[in-house]
Amino acid sequence: MTNKVQEYGNTVDGVEIFKGEKIPVYNKYTNELIGEVYKADQGVVNDAVSNAVNTFTKVKLPPVDRSEILLQTAKLLEENREELVRTLVQEVGRAINDCNTEVDRAINTFTISAEEAKRISGHGVPIEGQKGNENRFSFTVRTPVGVVGAITPFNMPLNLSAHKIGPAIAAGNTVVLKPSEIAPITVLKLVKIMKEAGLPDGYLNVVNGFGSETGQYLIEDERINKFTFTGSARVGKLIKNTTGIKKVSLELGNNSPTIVHKDAAEIKNIAKLAAQRGFITANGQACIAVQRLYVHKEIYDEFLSEFIQSAKSLKVGNPADPQTDIGVMISEKEVARVDNWVREAIKNGAKLECGGKREGTAYYPTVLTNVNQDMKVVCEEVFGPVVSVIPYESIDAVLQEVNNSDYGLQAGIFTTNLNFAMRAVRELEFGGIIINDVSTFRTDAMPYGGIKNSGLGKEGPKYTIEEMTNEKVIVMNL
Repeated sequence: MTNKVQEYGNTVDGVEIFKGEKIPVYNKYTNELIGEVYKADQGVVNDAVSNAVNTFTKVKLPPVDRSEILLQTAKLLEENREELVRTLVQEVGRAINDCNTEVDRAINTFTISAEEAKRISGHGVPIEGQKGNENRFSFTVRTPVGVVGAITPFNMPLNLSAHKIGPAIAAGNTVVLKPSEIAPITVLKLVKIMKEAGLPDGYLNVVNGFGSETGQYLIEDERINKFTFTGSARVGKLIKNTTGIKKVSLELGNNSPTIVHKDAAEIKNIAKLAAQRGFITANGQACIAVQRLYVHKEIYDEFLSEFIQSAKSLKVGNPADPQTDIGVMISEKEVARVDNWVREAIKNGAKLECGGKREGTAYYPTVLTNVNQDMKVVCEEVFGPVVSVIPYESIDAVLQEVNNSDYGLQAGIFTTNLNFAMRAVRELEFGGIIINDVSTFRTDAMPYGGIKNSGLGKEGPKYTIEEMTNEKVIVMNL
């Protein structure tokens, strides 16, 4: 007798709604059906937004209560770690150790959000320093925007949802969330955890479905005051064009570069770190995973040898096995796309140093050399375990080449030359410059966001709260 597959509904006002079409969710390694989610039609989306508006208007949570709920959420995430990790491994296909790290980060994100919930404040405005304003006193306050529409991706569904939900609740907003239809189950378990933590019904409503349908209904709803999205630049542009002058935060793509200068210390360790962050982090399916490695020609051969050795040492296989470094990609379609890009690069002159092999949806760590700027593996976002290693001769040349991109999220640079490091800070066109670490470095408290086609706005709870509140100026005539 087979076990009944668990079903997950849409959530409106704390009630799960089990009606309509169902979307299957598969184990990305075994292809076994692990759950089904009910797709939200336009009526369900409308109800979810209506309830979020009503809840925001009628159910007020003071900052101390928001903080306590978020802290309790962090506590319950730890208590439910084993189940959450298991679900992540199944529905995303990432290695179990990587999934454990994501749970750690989500706990941290909710904890930081809880702390920031009690720190929201404005500032004094010294208008009395202007002639004629001697009797006036001015300051600002921050108030919640209202209803936040949040759309999250498949690659790190738990923590990237935490980065939207945590600050939104901390700021006093209500949320209508659409998780990725490919990997929604972990997020839906988070929603239940937050209810158990004491979050009032209606503060977090969830609508499941495809971006082109459910997502479109959401972004077209005029009652939503702020949209926050993590995903592709193509969809980000669609959201911005649809939502008009409303507040929008977009965390989009990147073809993440890291520079290794000739004076960098401990080349072997840098090569190992770059391999780990290029291949292991979300199986390369992360917007800041190392993709372009620029290595000074004087150390290029030594670095390349160590980097290839590190890539070959990584174990690919069952993501549930603690010995596995790299699991599987999210779908057959995506692994085929990555493989096609690699084959196209090789056809146009790139050299395959290792990898370039697929087994089902597993793609082996792939190192390419002799690439050029016109190849997709260089100029676009690969979003897979593929890294190109590129030699350079001068500082001027490498800074220009790194900037020759439509993206600008984060860049890394290894050097002991302070002048080079600070020049990179001034000249690199990226939202984050990581010195003596790879582009992949992120701690959840820091401001995180890009420029150019990498998006708008910042994540990191303190900075997201600023984007999810309205600043009002108060002037008193005394």
